Amino acid sequence: MALQWQEYGKLAEKYVQELLGQAYHFRKQAVAYSQENYHVGRALAQRRLQELAQAPPIADLAKQLDARAETLVVAALAALLLVVLVPLLLLLRSAKKSKGDTIILAGLTGAGKTALFTQLRDGSLHSGTVTSMEPNVGRFVLYGEKPTSKPVQIADIPGHPRLRTKLDEYLPKARGIVFVVDAVDFMPNLRAVTELLYDILTRREVVRRRIPVLIACNKMDRLTAHTVDFIRKQLEKEIDKLRVTRTSISDADVGSAEEIHLGKEGEAFKFAQTLNKVTVEEVSVHKDNLDGIREFIRERIKA
Repeated sequence: MALQWQEYGKLAEKYVQELLGQAYHFRKQAVAYSQENYHVGRALAQRRLQELAQAPPIADLAKQLDARAETLVVAALAALLLVVLVPLLLLLRSAKKSKGDTIILAGLTGAGKTALFTQLRDGSLHSGTVTSMEPNVGRFVLYGEKPTSKPVQIADIPGHPRLRTKLDEYLPKARGIVFVVDAVDFMPNLRAVTELLYDILTRREVVRRRIPVLIACNKMDRLTAHTVDFIRKQLEKEIDKLRVTRTSISDADVGSAEEIHLGKEGEAFKFAQTLNKVTVEEVSVHKDNLDGIREFIRERIKA
């Protein structure tokens, strides 16, 4: 737009020069005719020049119009930014407030969730071997940290199937999920463990907010415990089978809600394919070997 107005200004200046040339030519003709005609031509030429002198220069006018056009464009862009940015900032502010500071402990009954809860809170196992029928929820500084560290809310969700719906109450404020697996009795419970993990990974809140999941392989101090690599591979294989079954059921039930598909279609499932980060760590609650869990928590909730 600016270039167009500059070209317009140049053409206008050229036109003015032509008018001045015509006036000067008329003046010369007046001199050639007679003294009387000279005075007439001179008067007409002077009046024409005065009119041109009183009018604003065309080039300056073009610059003014160009400046006004740029001002209008800037104003329009500013208004557009306000319309777009203000709601976006409000949304980001709301999302920041809703992040929460909760770490969820999930897993089957007997995996060691309650013992992990008491270790993180008190550094001991008192009452930590009793199966809980209600969520254990507490806000505290992790045991062994400075008293000035930021408290964390830990929610231990019961592993009983009828109580797993409690998970949905804490997901909106969750910053991470620690999924506890019994590394000793892993194979007999493989199907049940996989189904619970699958249900968590396909929760809309987990997928939408990309809540990270740490699979904590507990009881690694036992000689009969399976290795972390073995547990990871078995879970991936079982999830691969389970997602085929779940997809078939979803396709058959036309009225059911849309199923969230884990991983990449046509490829064997791997945890690396999930939208949210999934990691696997070896831990031992009874030996207080919880460095991987503490690091996971503090990566999401800074001390």
